[in-house]
Amino acid sequence: MFAIADVMPQVILLDINMPVMDGYETAQWLKDNHSDIHVLALSMEDDEKAVLKMLHNGAKGYLLKDIHPNKLEEALTETIEKGFYHSDKVATALLHALHGPSKKDTVKFKENELIFLKLACSERTYKEIADVMNLSPKTIDGYRQDLFQKLHIKNRVGLVLYAMKNNIVEI
Repeated sequence: MFAIADVMPQVILLDINMPVMDGYETAQWLKDNHSDIHVLALSMEDDEKAVLKMLHNGAKGYLLKDIHPNKLEEALTETIEKGFYHSDKVATALLHALHGPSKKDTVKFKENELIFLKLACSERTYKEIADVMNLSPKTIDGYRQDLFQKLHIKNRVGLVLYAMKNNIVEI
């Protein structure tokens, strides 16, 4: 006879955001102490850095919490059978980490677009940016709209977040 405590799970669904010990630490602990248990991260964190950190710490896959139940079942099954589950999100994160973003992911900026983007991350108004760049406010509006479209964002906050995330500006 065996005790219930002696039976270890094959797969653990692990969130990143947990009290006391977060998912990164827990995944690392499981990797170091119970490497036979497969960890699948199940999180709201839709960030490539989070995916890579969880994989580095021992997770065998990474899923978003809004995953369809059929996909979750598929992920659990593949993890048990193959030892891992790599969704498109994980595959993309791994490729970016190994090779950098693909050519289609790289945004090319004209010199004035880059200057505008940096200035848009300040407290200057669009009119003040036009004055600094010696351009008309209408031209500045054109840069703004072009960047919104090129970067698939909707407002100035999106411009600032993009610039910070891509190391165009620093705080």
